[in-house]
Amino acid sequence: METPAAVAPASASSPITIHYRSTSVLPRLALSNMKRHLHETAAFSLVEVTLAMGIAAFCLITVFALLPVTLKTQQAGIQQTTANTICSQIVADLSADMRLPPGQMSKQFNLHGRWAAQGTPDILYFAKDGTFIPNSTNQSTAPPDSVFRATVTYLQPPVETTSLADITVSWPAQVDPLAGGVPVGKVETFAAINR
Repeated sequence: METPAAVAPASASSPITIHYRSTSVLPRLALSNMKRHLHETAAFSLVEVTLAMGIAAFCLITVFALLPVTLKTQQAGIQQTTANTICSQIVADLSADMRLPPGQMSKQFNLHGRWAAQGTPDILYFAKDGTFIPNSTNQSTAPPDSVFRATVTYLQPPVETTSLADITVSWPAQVDPLAGGVPVGKVETFAAINR
């Protein structure tokens, strides 16, 4: 906006001349905007920050509370997978045992071959990773490094074409389910072996 600075005296021969002095309004507007922005700066109040920290802490506590349950579930899953692998190994050994001549025992787990006359179950012990502990078949007490106990119960009477067995893998190995002990976990498989 321009304001008149001075008005020249009028004479008869010269027209009236008005001189304008330029004053800008922009610096004043910029200054007022700056002051307004300083007062209107967005920020969180202390109450809002405290509430946000409380909500975050609650969420973190919930996540940390779930960690032990997750680890326990993962451990149980690992043990069940290992027990299923042990069952598969025993079924494979029983299948191979059917091809041996009468009177011989299986080569991997020393199970009773041709179990028609076998009335007592075979007990096998396995380590934490599912490997068979050598010479542990039918021991009266569990070896100290054993984690899994496999009980192979031969079902009577076998027929000419099929022999039946109930295989139960339980853990820990020190607990005997046949004596009334309650294991932490177990996997049971019914096997029909073709002759």
